[in-house]
Amino acid sequence: MSNKQPTQKWLTIIGIGEDGVAGLGDEAKRRIAEAEFIFGGSRHLALVASLAKGEARAWPAPFDTGMRDVLALGGKKVCVLASGDPFFHGVGVTLARKIPSQDMHVIPAPSAFSLAAARLGWALQDVETVSLHGRSLDLIRPLLHTGTRILVLTSDGDAPAAIARLLTELGFGASQLTVLEALGGPNEKLRSARAHAFDLENINPLNVLALEIESSPQARILPLTTGLADNLFEHDGQITKREIRAITLSTLAPRRGELLWDIGAGSGSVGIEWMLAHPSMRAVAVEADPARAARIRRNAAACGVPGLVIVEGAAPQALAGLETPQAIFIGGGGSDAGVLETAMDALPAAGRLVANAVTLEMEALLLARHASLGGDLTRIALSRAAPVGSMQAWRSAMPVTQWSWVKP
Repeated sequence: MSNKQPTQKWLTIIGIGEDGVAGLGDEAKRRIAEAEFIFGGSRHLALVASLAKGEARAWPAPFDTGMRDVLALGGKKVCVLASGDPFFHGVGVTLARKIPSQDMHVIPAPSAFSLAAARLGWALQDVETVSLHGRSLDLIRPLLHTGTRILVLTSDGDAPAAIARLLTELGFGASQLTVLEALGGPNEKLRSARAHAFDLENINPLNVLALEIESSPQARILPLTTGLADNLFEHDGQITKREIRAITLSTLAPRRGELLWDIGAGSGSVGIEWMLAHPSMRAVAVEADPARAARIRRNAAACGVPGLVIVEGAAPQALAGLETPQAIFIGGGGSDAGVLETAMDALPAAGRLVANAVTLEMEALLLARHASLGGDLTRIALSRAAPVGSMQAWRSAMPVTQWSWVKP
């Protein structure tokens, strides 16, 4: 049996609500009183001023994600105050990237989402939650489905009206919005309005927005499946068509947290759908044409993945210095000198490559690679019904040759 003593937990992270000291337990109060240094927002520090004996330090502006001031005090009695649950879109997550868990003692409080669900009587496990605090409002777009309940953590008092305008523009104007202000404190307030008639004013900057989504027949709904309709993307014809895209995404086989390079991205549709598969997915769209690159940026915002990274430049030169991907798609420009080779070299072991060809030149490259390296070769041919005079007939789309390969 080891006699080794447990490591002293020098850092205490305490979640605090709008009710301040009244909502804290005895242990949290004791640790605040014993702390030599107390970090938090100015509002947090004011809430515990009656308890604190140590030096109060407000977070710097801009916020230091490196947590240098906290790290410099390692070994001393340090307390960090956070809103609600420090590990739910909170400062605890930032600290955990720098400080081992065995050095931290955490006392969470209910998150703003938990408080909102409790006030509304909503089953939290059945509700979509999203933090738009300091983030693009476009992130809400993939969640907009009829009957969905959404809780949104906002940045300020202007956000609810901005979200109401966005919902109205997208055909969700009938949706019910409830603004929950200063939850848990003496100034708590709940107010509701329809998105198309939103007229609430003087909203507390500390608010959670609850959405009950209702849609019109024209609402812009992003289906959960891959292979989104082509008309959901702005494009100039340079787009991996819906059916081909669905097959391509299936072959790319997205896995949580992975990074995709979409080379010759065109409209950006493949990279966008890759990111829509899960919030942890990341993608880089490489596109040489400036007008198309700008179009990709608009499509990414319109589809709710504003985090898509766009690299404007021609491959293979534009690939230099990019983070190593787990998967690569080549949809355009693959026959240019060095593109296919550079992409294959960039993949790590077990990395996945999918390349589509519509030209004879690109197809010849893929046939040669398949002959020498193996992988899977697929021919995709589609036909659509189209008018021929007063009748209908099949019109064949350009066939696509697809090569997929896993790097040994």
